[in-house]
Amino acid sequence: MAMRIVASRPDPAILTLPWDTCLEQWPEDVVVPLPRGLSRHVVRIVRLGDRVYAVKETNDDIAFREYRMLRDLQRLGLPAVTPQGVVTGRVDRDGEELPAALITRHLKFSLPYRSLFSRGMTAEHVPVLIDAIVVLLVRLHLAGFYWGDVSLSNVLFRRNAGEFAAYLVDAETGELHDTVGDRMREHDITVGCENIFAELMDLNASGAVAKPIDGFAIVSHLRERYETLWSELTGLEEFRADEMWRIERRVERLNDLGFDVDELDIVTDLGGDTIRIQPKVVDLGHHTREIQALTGMTVEDNQARRLLNDLASFTAHHDLGREDRHVVASRWMHEIFEPIMAMIPPDATGKLEPAEVFHEILEHRWYLSEQAGHEVGIHETARDYIDRFLTTRPDEAITGQE
Repeated sequence: MAMRIVASRPDPAILTLPWDTCLEQWPEDVVVPLPRGLSRHVVRIVRLGDRVYAVKETNDDIAFREYRMLRDLQRLGLPAVTPQGVVTGRVDRDGEELPAALITRHLKFSLPYRSLFSRGMTAEHVPVLIDAIVVLLVRLHLAGFYWGDVSLSNVLFRRNAGEFAAYLVDAETGELHDTVGDRMREHDITVGCENIFAELMDLNASGAVAKPIDGFAIVSHLRERYETLWSELTGLEEFRADEMWRIERRVERLNDLGFDVDELDIVTDLGGDTIRIQPKVVDLGHHTREIQALTGMTVEDNQARRLLNDLASFTAHHDLGREDRHVVASRWMHEIFEPIMAMIPPDATGKLEPAEVFHEILEHRWYLSEQAGHEVGIHETARDYIDRFLTTRPDEAITGQE
């Protein structure tokens, strides 16, 4: 049987991997010692030049199905790992067949949930992880994706201005539909509650957390936050004709949550006395798109919100409210953001994403200013934070140069 590689963006270096050896036996000079989440399959993370990939062994049908599903999610702009290709027809040196392999790109600056606990996360932080999964699940359901296997293990987390953004890793059980009905949504929530409860109890039993996690409270939090967010994004709202301001208020509330409204269904009764509105198409990324248009940076939405707030403060401080926002943003980048990023030593650039570093510096400035009794300058704060805290953090990125 001839080996076959199907790839969306062919990387010739993939051919150099030891495909005639089962993943469990791949040598250390190929495998990157990055933290991995729990998986029912054998998974290895490898570096090829300046690119890092995750390789998962499975059977042919499942590998191709998941590859195509991840490509569909990518086309829909949903937060999931990027598929690279599928390798089939593998045989070992004795001619014995080996499983197919699904290759995805490693999501830079991402960590599985267990690694977060080994890096200082405590039981008090778990609701923040759950909030990230809730946002991911709601976005998937809005796009017509039924997950089928919601769990902490099937997600990678990226820091997001003190919170987290969740990315789907395992789409093996997923299905795309025109809409995800109430029964399918309920099933996803129920499965998620069961899986996450079991994962949290396993964390307690393993001693990974000093204070035990209340699994029942966490799954209740998951269900409550999901229902609240789903209702806010999709719920029908009815009001009198003289309350038209409520249309703008609804859009503003969604913007505050980080969502843009692409389509709003507005219906009036026969007499025009009653108005009913319902968002039809919403998409997370309101702040992300705004900061990208102003600066060219692509960051998570909460990070974008922090950057925009600092840009607003910079605008007010220098009395630039009448200037073009793009001009002001360019000046802010030149005078504030870029000089701070230039302070980071080369060996510390893999600690956190630049936008997350900036968020941490803003937080640090608040503490320094509290201690000093006056506002401490941003550049002075940056130097103090980088020297005292950033350089001692473990790396959360892997690059071809490491």
